[in-house]
Amino acid sequence: MTDLPQTMFAAILKHNGYSGTATGPAIENAADWLEGAEVPTPEPGPGQVLIRLRAASVNPSDLHFIKGEYGQPRVKGSPAGFEGCGDVVAAGKGAEALQGQRVAFVAAGSGAWAEYVVTQMQMCIPLRPDISDDDGAAQIVNPMTAMAMVDMAKADGDAFVVSAATSQLGKLMCSLGRDLGLKPIALVRRAETAEMLKDLGAAEVLVTTDEGIVAKFADLSAQLKPRVFLDAVTDQLSEQLFCAMPNRARWISYGKLSTEAPSLTQTGQLIFMGKRIEGFWLTSWMMSTPPADQMRVVAEVQARFADGRWKTDVSEHLTLRNLVPNLADALKKSDGKVIITP
Repeated sequence: MTDLPQTMFAAILKHNGYSGTATGPAIENAADWLEGAEVPTPEPGPGQVLIRLRAASVNPSDLHFIKGEYGQPRVKGSPAGFEGCGDVVAAGKGAEALQGQRVAFVAAGSGAWAEYVVTQMQMCIPLRPDISDDDGAAQIVNPMTAMAMVDMAKADGDAFVVSAATSQLGKLMCSLGRDLGLKPIALVRRAETAEMLKDLGAAEVLVTTDEGIVAKFADLSAQLKPRVFLDAVTDQLSEQLFCAMPNRARWISYGKLSTEAPSLTQTGQLIFMGKRIEGFWLTSWMMSTPPADQMRVVAEVQARFADGRWKTDVSEHLTLRNLVPNLADALKKSDGKVIITP
Protein backbone atom coordinates (compact mmCIF):
# COMPACT_ATOMS: atom_id res chain seq x y z
CA MET A 1 0.00 0.00 0.00
CA THR A 2 3.04 2.29 0.25
CA ASP A 3 2.78 3.49 -3.36
CA LEU A 4 -0.97 4.04 -3.17
CA PRO A 5 -2.69 7.22 -1.91
CA GLN A 6 -3.68 7.34 1.73
CA THR A 7 -7.05 8.92 0.87
CA MET A 8 -9.48 8.62 -2.02
CA PHE A 9 -12.57 10.38 -3.34
CA ALA A 10 -15.89 8.58 -2.94
CA ALA A 11 -19.65 9.09 -2.97
CA ILE A 12 -20.48 8.18 0.62
CA LEU A 13 -23.72 7.40 2.44
CA LYS A 14 -25.27 10.13 4.60
CA HIS A 15 -27.47 7.82 6.69
CA ASN A 16 -27.30 4.63 8.74
CA GLY A 17 -29.40 1.50 8.68
CA TYR A 18 -32.88 1.18 7.20
CA SER A 19 -35.27 4.05 6.51
CA GLY A 20 -38.51 2.11 7.00
CA THR A 21 -39.89 3.61 3.78
CA ALA A 22 -40.92 1.97 0.50
CA THR A 23 -40.66 4.72 -2.10
CA GLY A 24 -39.00 2.67 -4.85
CA PRO A 25 -35.81 3.14 -6.88
CA ALA A 26 -36.30 6.78 -7.84
CA ILE A 27 -34.56 9.87 -6.49
CA GLU A 28 -35.22 13.57 -6.90
CA ASN A 29 -31.89 14.69 -5.48
CA ALA A 30 -28.95 12.38 -4.80
CA ALA A 31 -27.69 14.87 -2.20
CA ASP A 32 -30.51 13.69 0.07
CA TRP A 33 -28.66 10.38 0.38
CA LEU A 34 -25.06 10.87 -0.77
CA GLU A 35 -22.19 13.31 -0.53
CA GLY A 36 -18.74 13.46 -2.12
CA ALA A 37 -15.86 13.21 0.31
CA GLU A 38 -12.19 12.32 0.75
CA VAL A 39 -11.99 9.18 2.87
CA PRO A 40 -9.18 6.79 3.83
CA THR A 41 -8.18 4.34 1.12
CA PRO A 42 -9.22 0.88 2.37
CA GLU A 43 -6.73 -1.94 2.84
CA PRO A 44 -7.43 -5.54 1.84
CA GLY A 45 -7.52 -8.21 4.54
CA PRO A 46 -7.05 -11.96 4.11
CA GLY A 47 -8.91 -13.21 1.05
CA GLN A 48 -9.60 -9.66 -0.13
CA VAL A 49 -8.34 -7.47 -2.95
CA LEU A 50 -8.02 -3.72 -3.45
CA ILE A 51 -9.30 -2.57 -6.84
CA ARG A 52 -8.55 0.73 -8.57
CA LEU A 53 -11.88 1.62 -10.16
CA ARG A 54 -12.25 1.90 -13.93
CA ALA A 55 -16.06 2.06 -14.07
CA ALA A 56 -19.08 1.36 -11.87
CA SER A 57 -22.72 0.89 -12.81
CA VAL A 58 -25.92 2.21 -11.26
CA ASN A 59 -28.63 -0.41 -10.70
CA PRO A 60 -32.09 -0.11 -9.09
CA SER A 61 -30.69 -2.04 -6.11
CA ASP A 62 -28.17 0.77 -5.55
CA LEU A 63 -31.00 3.30 -5.34
CA HIS A 64 -33.02 1.14 -2.96
CA PHE A 65 -29.87 0.77 -0.85
CA ILE A 66 -28.87 4.43 -0.54
CA LYS A 67 -32.47 5.21 0.51
CA GLY A 68 -32.41 2.50 3.21
CA GLU A 69 -34.95 0.31 1.40
CA TYR A 70 -32.74 -2.65 0.47
CA GLY A 71 -32.22 -5.94 2.29
CA GLN A 72 -29.02 -4.87 3.99
CA PRO A 73 -28.37 -1.84 6.22
CA ARG A 74 -26.44 1.28 5.28
CA VAL A 75 -23.28 2.34 7.12
CA LYS A 76 -23.03 6.12 7.31
CA GLY A 77 -19.80 7.47 5.79
CA SER A 78 -19.05 4.37 3.70
CA PRO A 79 -18.96 4.47 -0.12
CA ALA A 80 -22.15 3.48 -1.96
CA GLY A 81 -22.37 1.24 -5.03
CA PHE A 82 -22.50 -2.52 -5.55
CA GLU A 83 -20.93 -3.29 -8.94
CA GLY A 84 -18.05 -2.24 -11.17
CA CYS A 85 -14.77 -3.17 -12.81
CA GLY A 86 -11.18 -2.20 -12.21
CA ASP A 87 -7.59 -3.32 -11.70
CA VAL A 88 -6.43 -5.29 -8.66
CA VAL A 89 -3.59 -3.21 -7.19
CA ALA A 90 -3.17 -4.98 -3.85
CA ALA A 91 -4.14 -8.37 -2.48
CA GLY A 92 -4.46 -9.82 0.99
CA LYS A 93 -3.19 -13.22 2.02
CA GLY A 94 -4.69 -15.95 -0.15
CA ALA A 95 -5.87 -13.56 -2.87
CA GLU A 96 -2.52 -12.96 -4.58
CA ALA A 97 -3.62 -14.80 -7.75
CA LEU A 98 -5.71 -11.77 -8.74
CA GLN A 99 -2.90 -9.23 -8.36
CA GLY A 100 -2.60 -7.10 -11.50
CA GLN A 101 -5.75 -8.46 -13.17
CA ARG A 102 -8.67 -6.43 -14.52
CA VAL A 103 -11.80 -7.79 -12.87
CA ALA A 104 -15.53 -7.31 -12.69
CA PHE A 105 -16.61 -7.25 -9.05
CA VAL A 106 -19.43 -6.97 -6.58
CA ALA A 107 -18.36 -4.76 -3.68
CA ALA A 108 -18.38 -6.59 -0.36
CA GLY A 109 -15.96 -4.58 1.79
CA SER A 110 -16.43 -0.99 0.65
CA GLY A 111 -18.68 0.43 -2.06
CA ALA A 112 -17.99 0.67 -5.78
CA TRP A 113 -18.60 4.42 -6.13
CA ALA A 114 -15.05 5.26 -5.07
CA GLU A 115 -11.58 5.52 -6.54
CA TYR A 116 -10.58 2.32 -4.72
CA VAL A 117 -12.71 -0.63 -3.64
CA VAL A 118 -12.10 -3.58 -1.30
CA THR A 119 -13.99 -6.82 -1.86
CA GLN A 120 -13.66 -10.57 -1.37
CA MET A 121 -11.72 -12.36 -4.09
CA GLN A 122 -14.73 -14.68 -4.57
CA MET A 123 -16.75 -11.65 -5.65
CA CYS A 124 -14.37 -10.92 -8.55
CA ILE A 125 -14.39 -12.25 -12.10
CA PRO A 126 -11.26 -11.79 -14.27
CA LEU A 127 -12.29 -10.09 -17.51
CA ARG A 128 -11.38 -11.09 -21.03
CA PRO A 129 -9.38 -8.37 -22.84
CA ASP A 130 -12.12 -8.00 -25.45
CA ILE A 131 -14.69 -6.91 -22.82
CA SER A 132 -15.01 -3.11 -22.56
CA ASP A 133 -14.92 -1.31 -19.23
CA ASP A 134 -18.58 -0.30 -19.66
CA ASP A 135 -19.57 -3.92 -20.17
CA GLY A 136 -17.22 -5.01 -17.39
CA ALA A 137 -18.89 -2.59 -14.98
CA ALA A 138 -22.25 -4.24 -15.63
CA GLN A 139 -21.00 -7.80 -16.03
CA ILE A 140 -22.38 -9.47 -12.92
CA VAL A 141 -25.67 -8.21 -11.46
CA ASN A 142 -27.82 -8.08 -14.61
CA PRO A 143 -26.14 -10.68 -16.88
CA MET A 144 -25.78 -13.38 -14.25
CA THR A 145 -29.30 -12.73 -12.99
CA ALA A 146 -30.56 -13.06 -16.57
CA MET A 147 -28.73 -16.36 -17.06
CA ALA A 148 -29.90 -17.77 -13.73
CA MET A 149 -33.55 -16.77 -14.09
CA VAL A 150 -33.97 -17.78 -17.73
CA ASP A 151 -32.44 -21.12 -16.77
CA MET A 152 -35.19 -21.42 -14.14
CA ALA A 153 -37.82 -20.51 -16.73
CA LYS A 154 -36.48 -23.03 -19.25
CA ALA A 155 -37.12 -25.83 -16.80
CA ASP A 156 -40.85 -25.00 -16.75
CA GLY A 157 -41.73 -24.78 -20.45
CA ASP A 158 -40.93 -22.80 -23.56
CA ALA A 159 -42.68 -19.53 -22.68
CA PHE A 160 -42.07 -17.11 -19.81
CA VAL A 161 -43.13 -13.58 -18.83
CA VAL A 162 -40.75 -10.66 -18.25
CA SER A 163 -41.91 -7.38 -16.70
CA ALA A 164 -40.02 -4.07 -17.11
CA ALA A 165 -38.73 -5.60 -20.31
CA THR A 166 -37.07 -2.41 -21.57
CA SER A 167 -34.65 -2.45 -18.63
CA GLN A 168 -31.12 -3.65 -19.28
CA LEU A 169 -31.93 -6.92 -17.53
CA GLY A 170 -35.23 -7.33 -19.37
CA LYS A 171 -33.52 -6.93 -22.73
CA LEU A 172 -30.87 -9.48 -21.80
CA MET A 173 -33.55 -12.01 -20.82
CA CYS A 174 -35.48 -11.51 -24.05
CA SER A 175 -32.43 -12.09 -26.23
CA LEU A 176 -31.26 -15.06 -24.18
CA GLY A 177 -34.73 -16.60 -24.31
CA ARG A 178 -34.79 -16.35 -28.09
CA ASP A 179 -31.32 -17.90 -28.37
CA LEU A 180 -32.47 -20.85 -26.26
CA GLY A 181 -35.55 -21.40 -28.42
CA LEU A 182 -37.95 -19.99 -25.82
CA LYS A 183 -40.81 -17.51 -26.18
CA PRO A 184 -40.37 -14.47 -23.93
CA ILE A 185 -43.55 -12.46 -23.31
CA ALA A 186 -42.42 -8.89 -22.65
CA LEU A 187 -44.41 -6.43 -20.53
CA VAL A 188 -43.71 -2.75 -21.20
CA ARG A 189 -45.25 0.63 -20.36
CA ARG A 190 -44.68 2.30 -23.74
CA ALA A 191 -45.96 0.95 -27.04
CA GLU A 192 -43.09 2.50 -29.01
CA THR A 193 -40.63 0.03 -27.45
CA ALA A 194 -42.43 -3.03 -28.80
CA GLU A 195 -40.55 -3.38 -32.09
CA MET A 196 -37.18 -2.98 -30.41
CA LEU A 197 -38.00 -5.81 -28.01
CA LYS A 198 -39.26 -8.05 -30.81
CA ASP A 199 -36.00 -7.45 -32.65
CA LEU A 200 -34.14 -8.47 -29.49
CA GLY A 201 -36.10 -11.69 -29.12
CA ALA A 202 -39.48 -11.12 -27.47
CA ALA A 203 -42.11 -13.44 -28.95
CA GLU A 204 -44.93 -11.15 -27.79
CA VAL A 205 -45.04 -7.65 -26.31
CA LEU A 206 -47.92 -6.37 -24.20
CA VAL A 207 -48.33 -2.76 -23.08
CA THR A 208 -49.37 -2.69 -19.43
CA THR A 209 -51.11 0.69 -19.75
CA ASP A 210 -53.48 -0.57 -22.47
CA GLU A 211 -57.15 -0.92 -21.68
CA GLY A 212 -58.05 -4.56 -21.15
CA ILE A 213 -54.47 -5.64 -20.53
CA VAL A 214 -55.49 -8.44 -18.16
CA ALA A 215 -57.90 -9.95 -20.70
CA LYS A 216 -55.28 -9.68 -23.46
CA PHE A 217 -52.73 -11.40 -21.27
CA ALA A 218 -55.21 -14.12 -20.29
CA ASP A 219 -55.83 -14.92 -23.97
CA LEU A 220 -52.09 -15.07 -24.66
CA SER A 221 -51.50 -17.16 -21.55
CA ALA A 222 -54.09 -19.68 -22.70
CA GLN A 223 -52.19 -20.03 -25.98
CA LEU A 224 -48.56 -20.09 -24.86
CA LYS A 225 -49.02 -21.39 -21.28
CA PRO A 226 -46.14 -19.52 -19.61
CA ARG A 227 -45.41 -20.94 -16.17
CA VAL A 228 -42.73 -18.52 -14.97
CA PHE A 229 -43.26 -14.78 -14.39
CA LEU A 230 -39.95 -12.94 -13.87
CA ASP A 231 -41.14 -9.76 -12.22
CA ALA A 232 -39.21 -6.58 -11.38
CA VAL A 233 -42.34 -4.49 -10.72
CA THR A 234 -44.38 -6.48 -8.17
CA ASP A 235 -47.62 -4.48 -8.07
CA GLN A 236 -51.33 -5.27 -8.21
CA LEU A 237 -51.24 -5.74 -11.98
CA SER A 238 -48.51 -8.34 -11.45
CA GLU A 239 -50.89 -10.22 -9.15
CA GLN A 240 -53.70 -10.05 -11.71
CA LEU A 241 -51.46 -11.39 -14.46
CA PHE A 242 -50.19 -14.16 -12.21
CA CYS A 243 -53.80 -15.17 -11.52
CA ALA A 244 -54.34 -15.44 -15.29
CA MET A 245 -51.45 -17.87 -15.70
CA PRO A 246 -51.96 -21.65 -15.92
CA ASN A 247 -51.58 -24.37 -13.28
CA ARG A 248 -48.18 -24.59 -11.52
CA ALA A 249 -47.23 -21.04 -12.48
CA ARG A 250 -44.42 -19.37 -10.50
CA TRP A 251 -44.35 -15.65 -9.74
CA ILE A 252 -40.68 -14.85 -9.13
CA SER A 253 -40.13 -11.35 -7.78
CA TYR A 254 -36.59 -10.03 -8.17
CA GLY A 255 -37.29 -6.30 -7.80
CA LYS A 256 -39.76 -3.69 -6.55
CA LEU A 257 -39.99 -0.89 -9.11
CA SER A 258 -43.54 -0.12 -7.96
CA THR A 259 -44.34 1.43 -4.59
CA GLU A 260 -47.74 -0.28 -4.61
CA ALA A 261 -48.24 -3.11 -2.11
CA PRO A 262 -50.17 -5.83 -3.97
CA SER A 263 -52.90 -7.87 -2.33
CA LEU A 264 -53.52 -11.56 -3.00
CA THR A 265 -57.04 -11.89 -4.37
CA GLN A 266 -57.12 -15.58 -5.34
CA THR A 267 -55.17 -17.46 -2.69
CA GLY A 268 -57.06 -20.63 -3.61
CA GLN A 269 -54.85 -20.85 -6.69
CA LEU A 270 -51.88 -21.51 -4.42
CA ILE A 271 -53.73 -24.51 -3.01
CA PHE A 272 -55.69 -25.96 -5.89
CA MET A 273 -53.58 -24.92 -8.90
CA GLY A 274 -50.18 -25.52 -7.36
CA LYS A 275 -49.01 -21.95 -7.97
CA ARG A 276 -46.04 -20.46 -6.12
CA ILE A 277 -44.79 -16.99 -5.21
CA GLU A 278 -41.07 -16.69 -4.55
CA GLY A 279 -38.15 -14.29 -4.63
CA PHE A 280 -34.77 -14.25 -6.37
CA TRP A 281 -31.59 -12.60 -5.04
CA LEU A 282 -28.38 -13.10 -7.02
CA THR A 283 -26.26 -13.16 -3.86
CA SER A 284 -28.17 -16.22 -2.61
CA TRP A 285 -27.86 -17.86 -6.02
CA MET A 286 -24.08 -17.30 -6.04
CA MET A 287 -23.77 -18.74 -2.53
CA SER A 288 -25.83 -21.85 -3.29
CA THR A 289 -24.78 -22.67 -6.87
CA PRO A 290 -21.79 -25.05 -7.29
CA PRO A 291 -18.62 -23.25 -8.50
CA ALA A 292 -18.47 -25.29 -11.71
CA ASP A 293 -21.97 -24.15 -12.65
CA GLN A 294 -21.10 -20.56 -11.80
CA MET A 295 -18.00 -20.67 -14.01
CA ARG A 296 -20.09 -22.04 -16.88
CA VAL A 297 -22.43 -19.07 -16.50
CA VAL A 298 -19.51 -16.60 -16.25
CA ALA A 299 -17.93 -17.97 -19.43
CA GLU A 300 -21.21 -17.75 -21.32
CA VAL A 301 -21.87 -14.19 -20.11
CA GLN A 302 -18.44 -12.98 -21.24
CA ALA A 303 -18.74 -14.77 -24.58
CA ARG A 304 -22.03 -13.01 -25.26
CA PHE A 305 -20.56 -9.57 -24.53
CA ALA A 306 -17.38 -10.31 -26.47
CA ASP A 307 -19.16 -11.36 -29.68
CA GLY A 308 -21.81 -8.63 -29.51
CA ARG A 309 -24.88 -10.72 -28.73
CA TRP A 310 -25.18 -8.71 -25.52
CA LYS A 311 -24.14 -5.13 -24.85
CA THR A 312 -24.59 -2.55 -22.13
CA ASP A 313 -26.76 0.32 -23.31
CA VAL A 314 -25.31 3.42 -21.64
CA SER A 315 -27.45 6.53 -21.20
CA GLU A 316 -24.77 8.69 -19.58
CA HIS A 317 -21.26 8.65 -18.11
CA LEU A 318 -20.70 10.55 -14.86
CA THR A 319 -17.47 11.02 -12.91
CA LEU A 320 -17.30 10.45 -9.17
CA ARG A 321 -16.92 14.17 -8.58
CA ASN A 322 -19.98 15.16 -10.62
CA LEU A 323 -22.09 12.17 -9.56
CA VAL A 324 -24.11 13.63 -6.68
CA PRO A 325 -25.39 16.80 -8.44
CA ASN A 326 -26.13 15.01 -11.73
CA LEU A 327 -27.29 11.49 -10.86
CA ALA A 328 -31.02 12.21 -10.54
CA ASP A 329 -31.21 13.87 -13.97
CA ALA A 330 -29.09 11.16 -15.59
CA LEU A 331 -31.44 8.47 -14.28
CA LYS A 332 -34.39 10.12 -16.02
CA LYS A 333 -32.98 9.11 -19.39
CA SER A 334 -34.75 5.92 -20.43
CA ASP A 335 -33.48 2.59 -21.73
CA GLY A 336 -29.84 2.97 -20.69
CA LYS A 337 -27.51 2.56 -17.73
CA VAL A 338 -25.61 5.29 -15.92
CA ILE A 339 -21.90 4.45 -15.73
CA ILE A 340 -19.60 6.10 -13.20
CA THR A 341 -15.89 6.64 -13.88
CA PRO A 342 -13.18 8.05 -11.61
